[in-house]
Amino acid sequence: MNVVLGDKSRFGAEVGEPGPLCRVDLWAAGRRLTCDDNMAYVPQFRRDVLDAVAWLRSGEGSPLPFAGLSAEATHRRLVQRAGDDDEPEADYQLRGRFRVLLWGPTTDNVTAHLFREEDSLVITLSFWREEHLLSHPEDAGAVFTVEIPAKEFVGILEGIAAALDPS
Repeated sequence: MNVVLGDKSRFGAEVGEPGPLCRVDLWAAGRRLTCDDNMAYVPQFRRDVLDAVAWLRSGEGSPLPFAGLSAEATHRRLVQRAGDDDEPEADYQLRGRFRVLLWGPTTDNVTAHLFREEDSLVITLSFWREEHLLSHPEDAGAVFTVEIPAKEFVGILEGIAAALDPS
């Protein structure tokens, strides 16, 4: 039994048979995010997804932080100094406010940020793992953007969590 949720051109998921490990494929902006590892450890993955749901339902999320910068330019600015030993603490904390899709090894090949504008979300993402970029050179340096109503995104995440529910 596969459960398909959402729209792959915006944000979508396909969840396989539930068990301790389960195939979970995620797409955003038409790109498969789980291309490096699509086997999720269900207890952790489900908890992480539900944490994101709770965070979004509480109204969390901030608008774009830099006046005049597009979502793509903001994404690039937030990742530009990642891992730089000279990175100011303020930049590190700012970047952490916008990180999303931190759901374990299944999504650790993607850097994603979420910006909230009232009832809408803008999600930006880029691939960083060298192996991925060697096999998908068109993704090198690319920032992909999704605009989606918060309610729709939350509904997809709740659907993922329900599909992974062991009961």
